[in-house]
Amino acid sequence: MTTRAGFVALIGEPNAGKSTLLNRMVGAKVSIVTHKVQTTRARIRGVAMAGEAQIVFVDTPGLFRPRRRLDRAMVAAAWSGAADADVVVLLIEAHRGLTEGVQAILDGLAYRAGGRPVALAINKIDRVKSEVLLALTEKMNAAFTFEKTFLISAEKGHGADDLKTWLADTMPEGPWLYPEDQIADLPMRMIAAEMTREKLTLRLHQELPYQLTVETEGWEERKDGSARVDQIIYVMRDGHKGIVLGNKGETIKAVSKAAREELETFLDRRIHLFLQVKVRPGWLEEAARYSEMGLDFKDGA
Repeated sequence: MTTRAGFVALIGEPNAGKSTLLNRMVGAKVSIVTHKVQTTRARIRGVAMAGEAQIVFVDTPGLFRPRRRLDRAMVAAAWSGAADADVVVLLIEAHRGLTEGVQAILDGLAYRAGGRPVALAINKIDRVKSEVLLALTEKMNAAFTFEKTFLISAEKGHGADDLKTWLADTMPEGPWLYPEDQIADLPMRMIAAEMTREKLTLRLHQELPYQLTVETEGWEERKDGSARVDQIIYVMRDGHKGIVLGNKGETIKAVSKAAREELETFLDRRIHLFLQVKVRPGWLEEAARYSEMGLDFKDGA
């Protein structure tokens, strides 16, 4: 039996559907998915099995023009994920086509791909007519030499199996990198923090989500098989704290309930989740906060 294993970096602009595709490939929710852009802050590894091949997906933050330290650290993490992979998959949105942002990524790939295969996945194909897709496919392949092009809908699943099969065949021969039943290599504490942050992002439609971060401070196993999880939500200002708490604590209660339920489903056990909100005006400039997110503080310089 010949086994294969390797890393696949999913890159693209914010909101291209990378996290949705990762979750579909893995068959479980390991990456935060919201309608907000720039929600994936760290490279999240999801492990998918396809026959005798193990595909380790690296879901990178969306590539965009960075303005702040956090932005710069996220973009550095994205390019680093691409540089470490065996195969790179560029995801673009069918209805947006070859945007300035996509062109900037193609320019970056020209000197960062380093000879590794790069595939194109045109996502959200249900939003455009077939002749538009055909023209976009030709335009993209004229702009860059892709190994293969896939037309997919990450949300609905169209074309995802073809992409997965091709990736499995492209992985280098070698032993599996993770146990067969492991779906993510992020520590559970970080996955739990991401789940809470996703619920906050969905609940709060202001600019606030980019000004907050969630950390799992404590994880206590209990004799009855349940676990107590303590998390801190760091915000920049007192006013932000009020928004997160909500009227009579309604917002934080709703977020806590939704995050707890998702964590219980994910772990198949009872969870007692306790959330605290703390004001830390300078958290965006604290190295420790970046480490908790799996980012390198120095990359933001």
